[in-house]
Amino acid sequence: MDDVFQALADPIRRELLDRLFARNGQTVSELCVGIEISRQAVSKHLNILEQANLVATVFRGREKYHYLNPVPIVDIYNRWIGKFQQSQLQELSDLKRLLEEE
Repeated sequence: MDDVFQALADPIRRELLDRLFARNGQTVSELCVGIEISRQAVSKHLNILEQANLVATVFRGREKYHYLNPVPIVDIYNRWIGKFQQSQLQELSDLKRLLEEE
């Protein structure tokens, strides 16, 4: 999970994930459009995302397509966010029940 948090810490990598969320299955050239860094820098960011298992790649001929893998983000949600949200929802439910009893 540390790799995922480190990968998500960079704004360029978050932008790349947002672009893949909007349109999955893009090449490096497609992902470079509108980003003010070199193609090599984008490739390095994509490699970090791939190592964190946030991006999966598929070769079609000479082209390498990148796909968003949301599973690690869901794991983070379940481990770090969902459990806190659940207790808040339970507290709100308890408060509602208490107020209705009065």
